Amino acid sequence: MKTKIKNIILLQGVVVIYTLSGIMSKNASANGGYPVKFLMFFALEFLLLAVYAVLWQQMIKRFELSVAYANRSMAVLWSMLWAVLFFQDEITVKNIAGVLLVTAGTVIINTDVQSEEGEDRQ
Repeated sequence: MKTKIKNIILLQGVVVIYTLSGIMSKNASANGGYPVKFLMFFALEFLLLAVYAVLWQQMIKRFELSVAYANRSMAVLWSMLWAVLFFQDEITVKNIAGVLLVTAGTVIINTDVQSEEGEDRQ
C-alpha cells in the first residue's frame, strides 16, 4: 500500500513537470519580440518535455496504462494552480467543478486498482 501511494506521488510529480513545460511555452510566446528570452523559455520548455518523456516511460512501467493516463488528467488541476500563481488568472466556479470531477475520477481509478490488487493477493 505504501509503495502504491509513493508511486502515485511520483506519477503526479511527473505530471507537474509536464504542466511546468506549459508555463515555459506561454512565457516563450509572451517574449516573442525578445529573441534571447524567447529562446531561453523555449529551451526550458524543451528540456522539461525531454525530462518528462524519460520519466513518463518509467511511470508506465509501474502502472497499467489506463491508470497512468487517468492520473495524467490531473494536469488540469496543476495547470489551474500555475495559471493563478504565475499569471494571476482567476478561478471560476466552473473551473472548480471541472477540477473536482477530474480529481474524483482519478481517485476512483486509483482506489479501484488498489482494491483489485488486494483481491489478486487473496
